[in-house]
Amino acid sequence: MSGQPSTEADAAFWRDFLTRGHGRERNGRRVFRHIPHGPRCKLCAAPFAGVGAPLMRMIGKRPSDRNPTMCASCFTFLSQHHGGAEVDCTLLFADIRGSTGMAERISATSFRDLIDRFYGVATNVVFDHDGAVDKFVGDELVAMFFPLLTGDAHAARGIEAAQALLRATGHGDVGGPWLPMGAGVNTGATWIGAVGDAAHRELTILGDAVNTTARLASTAAAGEILVTIAAASAAGLSPSLGRQSLRLKGKDQATDVVVLRVAP
Repeated sequence: MSGQPSTEADAAFWRDFLTRGHGRERNGRRVFRHIPHGPRCKLCAAPFAGVGAPLMRMIGKRPSDRNPTMCASCFTFLSQHHGGAEVDCTLLFADIRGSTGMAERISATSFRDLIDRFYGVATNVVFDHDGAVDKFVGDELVAMFFPLLTGDAHAARGIEAAQALLRATGHGDVGGPWLPMGAGVNTGATWIGAVGDAAHRELTILGDAVNTTARLASTAAAGEILVTIAAASAAGLSPSLGRQSLRLKGKDQATDVVVLRVAP
């Protein structure tokens, strides 16, 4: 029933699902992401358009009437399993740099086209690295990588996705990026679960790790990925990489990070 607090049984279900799940979720998602083309269900990657759409509709993978960013079967799953659980996962936030100035220099339609292109590129990158798109907030991507989809490699997959996203937006090109962007990656205990009422249910992430990742993304310069030491260690990054200690807005303690850069 909507509005009720989650129970221990809810938490146990979600913890098992998020860390172990079932092979069909992983296998189905790996197949769906290769079928052209978007838009897609933000959870299972089932395509809503293109040659694969008729088949997806036959198996219940059409856009939900109550949340068109998800397919009907994923929305039904979230509606039937209220609540969530705290698990270790990796978060990726990516921010466009200078979007306010861009909006001033080009027409509203051109700016919308640019943001649309960013959403499409970012969604594909996240799905290609076994992540899930939590949301887009204006000019920011919020994505998560958790054991159900990645196994123990969620930190490595999150960092690889951040690097791939910066390359896909042109940060490795000699001519420079078509969209300047900075990113933050963090690994830690995060609450993941279904929130909202019966009419509109979402899979979302909550907790201090989320806030830290958001601050990292807003601090990163164009072409930079700020990776917390927790994420860098979990991903097996070389200890010889240079570290910085950052004072992030709203955080009492300094945050130590590894700085990765994507450049020509």
